[in-house]
Amino acid sequence: MAGARGRLPLLLPPLPLPLPAAQAAQSCLSRPQLLAAIQQMQQLLKGQETRFSEGLRAVRSRLSTIHASLAKAAPQLPAGSCPALQAPAYGRKFGTKYLVDRKVHFACDPGFQLLGSSTRMCQANGSWTGEEPRCAEISECSSSPCQNGGTCLEGLNNFKCLCPLQWTGTTCQYQAQTAPPAWSMLDDPAFRWQPRCAQIAQTQQCSCDPGFHMSGLTSNGICQDLNECKVYHQEGGPRLCAHVCVNIPGSFCCSCPAGYVLLGDGKSCEDIDECSLSQDNCTNGSTCINTGGGGIPMRHPAVSPSHRQCLLCQNLPLWERNPCPMESRSCHQAPKTISFHYLSLPSKLQTPAPLFRMATAAAPGRPGPDSLRFGMAGSNNRGHFMVQRLDRHTGELLLVQSLQGPRTIHVDVDMAEYLDRVFQTKHLSKITLFVSAYEF
Repeated sequence: MAGARGRLPLLLPPLPLPLPAAQAAQSCLSRPQLLAAIQQMQQLLKGQETRFSEGLRAVRSRLSTIHASLAKAAPQLPAGSCPALQAPAYGRKFGTKYLVDRKVHFACDPGFQLLGSSTRMCQANGSWTGEEPRCAEISECSSSPCQNGGTCLEGLNNFKCLCPLQWTGTTCQYQAQTAPPAWSMLDDPAFRWQPRCAQIAQTQQCSCDPGFHMSGLTSNGICQDLNECKVYHQEGGPRLCAHVCVNIPGSFCCSCPAGYVLLGDGKSCEDIDECSLSQDNCTNGSTCINTGGGGIPMRHPAVSPSHRQCLLCQNLPLWERNPCPMESRSCHQAPKTISFHYLSLPSKLQTPAPLFRMATAAAPGRPGPDSLRFGMAGSNNRGHFMVQRLDRHTGELLLVQSLQGPRTIHVDVDMAEYLDRVFQTKHLSKITLFVSAYEF
């Protein structure tokens, strides 16, 4: 037994074969020896536990130091957001939310064009898509509008041509007349009058009626018609007519294009609603849509197999989705409703201009969505429009860059409903814009 001291005894020594009683007594440890061995094991484990705890505290302290140094090195942004964006000089910004998936739109003031991205979206990594926008002044003279040696002078959103002596017109496009042409309105008696003359104190006084001016000497002059349309146009005076100015003897009159009527002021033009007056050429099966200058027949697309025609929507063309099978994910992702809208706009409409609004309303007894997301599903002129939220339940389509007509533009706007951040359904509005050729 003496040789076993100083060594860790085995708690369960192997006994492959039975031993005689005397020999077994010499191989077993006594009770005090077993207690001493167990105490040694406990002390060993306690020491290992102490060293392990000290190591964990050291690692935890080191990680805290590294975290603090990194936190000081970079500014902290709110979770799921991007840095604030500013409107460019001579421009405007639409959108004040800088959260992930939110969009901010930009537009320039009249006389400036947008360079860079008109729309930027906040990404999950805290950065914005696209390039920083800026507004550059539009050079009206860059296209060399002045003809026949004219000099272009730049103005704010306009230009002026200085023409050589032998040329005239807005862009020096007309040759100046040094002698009256073979035929002119001077040959028409209606545009020439003899002056009214009176002898006063041995002096002959002559005058012309309003709308005429004296041409030549008093002794042999005539009263010639004053072309108000030409005079006001050349001298930069007020615009006499909204469309076309027609000179008549002693005065002028205004005319409007086909499909418009002259208003009581004798200058302004107003579109005729051919649809309400039944003056259109629409046949059965088509809907009359009034546009600037006329009414056009419009046939709605055939209802898709996944939708049905709404029978209670009166004159509003609307499709409603058929009930979806529980296992059909594509059906649930499809729009619940598809509506069709038609708008008529004048050319060069001042921006920003609201065009269309979308809203939601919960059915009686059912909880409505607690969150809405509005977006543009498609457009052939996406840079001219933006969608913004007005309140909790309403979104609005805005025109942010003017449109020059005549042209037809299609814009699709969708509205997605969420409840407790879970997608419920969406609605699609298909909008057709008819832009007139005129500014009225």
